[in-house]
Amino acid sequence: MALFAKKPKPAVYDLERLVPVIRKSICTGEAVAAFREKESGRLHEVMLLKDERDLADFRRQYGITEPIETIY
Repeated sequence: MALFAKKPKPAVYDLERLVPVIRKSICTGEAVAAFREKESGRLHEVMLLKDERDLADFRRQYGITEPIETIY
């Protein structure tokens, strides 16, 4: 790693249209980080969450600081 390497910028999502959510399966407990469209409710899955580190990476990647709703 270079001494003066550029820090990655947070990815951008449309705050007006999209809401970050965690979709969990009732049967298996599988969790997926996604964005839900406010108007239609359609989900855009981003990444599989295997543990708390993955959730922390999702938050850091998109600059999310507020609580994330969990849907089943």
